[in-house]
Amino acid sequence: MNSERANSERAKSIRGRPRSFDTDIALDSALNVFWKHGFQSASLSELTKATGLSKPSLYAAFGDKRSLYLKALERYAGLLVELHASRLTEEPDGRLAVENFLRSLTKMLTNPSLPGGCFIINGTADFGGTSVPKEIETALSLALQSTETLLKQRLKQAQSDGQLPQNVDPQDFCILLSTLIAGLAIQAKSGATEAKLNLGITATMKAWPS
Repeated sequence: MNSERANSERAKSIRGRPRSFDTDIALDSALNVFWKHGFQSASLSELTKATGLSKPSLYAAFGDKRSLYLKALERYAGLLVELHASRLTEEPDGRLAVENFLRSLTKMLTNPSLPGGCFIINGTADFGGTSVPKEIETALSLALQSTETLLKQRLKQAQSDGQLPQNVDPQDFCILLSTLIAGLAIQAKSGATEAKLNLGITATMKAWPS
């Protein structure tokens, strides 16, 4: 507690000074640490090493560890999730739009320059831990729900466009696809290749009702 108070006081003392670092680059570095380790296992020493910032500078720029994680989650959603979501809206054919979305996600999940897997799904592994703030669990749950909502809306549109039979429940089909995404993320985190994951997507898309 004394250490946290000391860090807070030091942070306050430098808030008025001009920053000599790029906050976006620092946030991206912190994002990668959280992506790899999750909230619970990511240490402040790892975060300061990755960002190149001292603890007081880190506190001054982003707040405490909880605030930094939430900012990293927001940046992940803005930079990556929205990119994949565009695959759902740009393609007029519903089946192909969903397939493009899944393959786009898979490319990111297996990108060797990234930590591996999905930041959001990796983060849910900490659910129930005593050191994970409820606010973080809520934010991650909302992020998962947001993806499911996008998928369900696209399936409903496909149904309205006559590309999905009326006897198919978009909610049920969305659950199938969301379960697939979670499985892809877990396998990618374990080292599965993009080619292997794409085989699963190909098999799943064969189940698209006609």
